[in-house]
Amino acid sequence: MKLEVKNLKKNFGENEVLHGISFCVESGSALGLLGRNGAGKTTTIRILMDVFKSNSGTILMDGKPFIPREHQIGYLPEERGLYPKKTVGEQLIYLGMLRGLGAKAAKANMKKWLERMEVAEYENRKLETLSKGNQQKVQLAQTLLCNPDIIILDEPFSGLDPVNSQILKDVIKEQIQEGRLVIFSSHQMSYVEEFCEEIAILNHGDLVLSGNLREIKREFGRDRLVLSSLEEESEELARRLRDTFSDLLEVEKVQKDRIIIRKLQPENKSAILKRLLEQDVDMEFFGMYEPSLNDIFVEKAGDEA
Repeated sequence: MKLEVKNLKKNFGENEVLHGISFCVESGSALGLLGRNGAGKTTTIRILMDVFKSNSGTILMDGKPFIPREHQIGYLPEERGLYPKKTVGEQLIYLGMLRGLGAKAAKANMKKWLERMEVAEYENRKLETLSKGNQQKVQLAQTLLCNPDIIILDEPFSGLDPVNSQILKDVIKEQIQEGRLVIFSSHQMSYVEEFCEEIAILNHGDLVLSGNLREIKREFGRDRLVLSSLEEESEELARRLRDTFSDLLEVEKVQKDRIIIRKLQPENKSAILKRLLEQDVDMEFFGMYEPSLNDIFVEKAGDEA
C-alpha cells in the first residue's frame, strides 16, 4: 500500500490551519509526522481518519481516493480514550466488535494482545486501577486489536518506563516488519529516529521539511564539521577559531563539549585539519558533523509562535 497526501488544506472559519501539506508513506515503513504543539499534526491525522474534512487537497491509496472506512486503521490518540471504570478485557472485546470483529475473534485478539503487551493479568481489573504505564500498554493493545493495515501512533511512549518502552518498541518494529503502514508522531526524537525512514515536519500549518531521514541528515551535515579540544574550553576555542581562521571556517554553534563549524571554502577535511594543526590547536575530536533529528527539528521548527 502507498498512502499519498497531496496539498492538504484546512480552514476553521477564516483561520487556515493547514497550508498545503504533502507527504507519502508505504507499507513496511514508518513516517515520522513531527511538529510543535499547534503545528497541524492532529488536524492532519483527523483528516486521515475522516473525523474532519479538508477544504482542499487529495488523499490517495495506491493511486485511488482514500476511503478510511474501507481499511482497518489502528489509532492511538495522544489524549487517551478508554473507559477507566470498565474492566480491561470487557472494553477491548466491546471495541473489537464495534470495529467489525465477531465476539469470539474479539476475545481471542484481546487475550493475544494483552499477553503480548505483558498485561494479561489485568484482564479483569478496572482500567483505573492500573499504573499509567500499564494503561498505556492496554491502549496499544486496543490499537492493534483488529490487526490494522494502517497504524497511527500519537505520542505512544508517554508515561512508559524504559522496560515498558522496550516492549512497545519491539511491537512497533514487528508491525513495520510485517508490512503495516505506520504514521508515528512524537516529540521524543530518539524514538522517531529509531523507527522512521521518512519524516515530515510541520510548522504553523506549513510543511517545512520532508523526505528520507538519512538523506536529510546528510544534507544538513554538508560543509559542517565538529571540533573539540583536550585543553581549551569550547568558548575559548571558538574565539580563537573566529580570530585565526575566519577566512576558512565559520563558528556555527558552541556547545559544552564541542564546536560545530561550517566550511567557507571547498577544501576537504584534511586540508582544514592541517591548518588547525599548524596553529597548534590541540584536538580531542575532529570530524564530519552528523546532526541528530532533534538538531534538525529545532532548526526547522524552533522559531517562536
